[in-house]
Amino acid sequence: MLFWHVPAPNEALLISGSKRRAGDAQFRIVTGHGCWVMPVKQKASVLSLSLREAEISEDCVTQQGIRLGVRAVAVFKVGDDQTSIANAARRFLAEQTTMEELVGRIFAGHLRSIVGGLTVEQIIRERDRVAQEVKDGSHSEMEKLGIVVDALQIQEIADTSGYITNLAAPHAAAVASTARIAQAKADQEATEREQQAAALKAEYERDTAIKRAGFLAETEQYNARAAQAGPLSQARASQEVIEEQTALAQRQASLAAQRLEAEVRRPADAEAYRLRTLAEAQRDQVRFEADARAYTERTVAQARADANTALAVSLREGNQELIAANRTVENLPALAASAAEGLSGARLTVLNGSDGVNELVSGIVGQALTILDSLKQGTGPPTPPPADGTGSLPRKVTKLKQEGAGSGAS
Repeated sequence: MLFWHVPAPNEALLISGSKRRAGDAQFRIVTGHGCWVMPVKQKASVLSLSLREAEISEDCVTQQGIRLGVRAVAVFKVGDDQTSIANAARRFLAEQTTMEELVGRIFAGHLRSIVGGLTVEQIIRERDRVAQEVKDGSHSEMEKLGIVVDALQIQEIADTSGYITNLAAPHAAAVASTARIAQAKADQEATEREQQAAALKAEYERDTAIKRAGFLAETEQYNARAAQAGPLSQARASQEVIEEQTALAQRQASLAAQRLEAEVRRPADAEAYRLRTLAEAQRDQVRFEADARAYTERTVAQARADANTALAVSLREGNQELIAANRTVENLPALAASAAEGLSGARLTVLNGSDGVNELVSGIVGQALTILDSLKQGTGPPTPPPADGTGSLPRKVTKLKQEGAGSGAS
């Protein structure tokens, strides 16, 4: 509307000509709401409450007499209270565009005075202190101007004499030395790591080459085995056939040996045993015949001797029964020869050798003596023996009979 004025949030509306006043102010201040302004009778003016910036660039001399170029930035605005707005309106309402320059000059003066009481080292190390002292030193002036300082920062300190550079040289050299040492260590570590990496790479390549060679060798081995599989199978089959043929030949040889054992060796052994047995039997028979003839001849000779003796005694004594015995004794060799002739054609097996032959002959003679004893009993008692003790035929005949009987019993 034409007579209704509303200030912006960052503006203060100054109405002069009104009867109402804010404190000692000769005008009415309106912020945050609208108001009526009577034309001709009242006049409305606007004061900006926006944030402003003032750049400060000033050559300062420190306590040590060293010239420094200090560049700072001050951020300020008109205060929001009625007093600050009234003070700023009286001073800057018509010249609001020159507010930054004026405030900058005020801060520059305070900055020179603060820097002049400090050393270069303090200024460099305690920039916040410098800024705070500048703010504190200009507080009263800013308050009169209705200005509130939000921030003051020292952006740069320029040393035209080289003092700061020389001051920093030892530290720079130490830092540079430390940097070079660190760089050398870093280079050394990098070199060592590169060497380790190269060694690991070489080792890996070696292991890879070894494994690759092993794989190739294994592959070639398997290929060779695969290539030899056919010939090996044939060779194994041939070997199995040869083994079977060998086993068959062994079984045939064993069978032939068994057949030879059954058909040749055992019959030959049996025939040899038969011939050996027959030879032994024939040998024993010849020995038996020879022993029989010898024993017969000995017995006949003894009987003849005894018979002759008995005959002589009988003839001398006139013993007729002994004459008959003498005849029997005379025929005894014929009987023994007949018995021996009968035994010569017989197949006898003598178990105990020459003793068996003697026993057999003794049995035959004993039988002959038994016959003689029967004849003797038919003719009567024997004549007593002569007194000269030479013996008689009946006693010897009896003795021979007993021996014959004993031999026959055995």
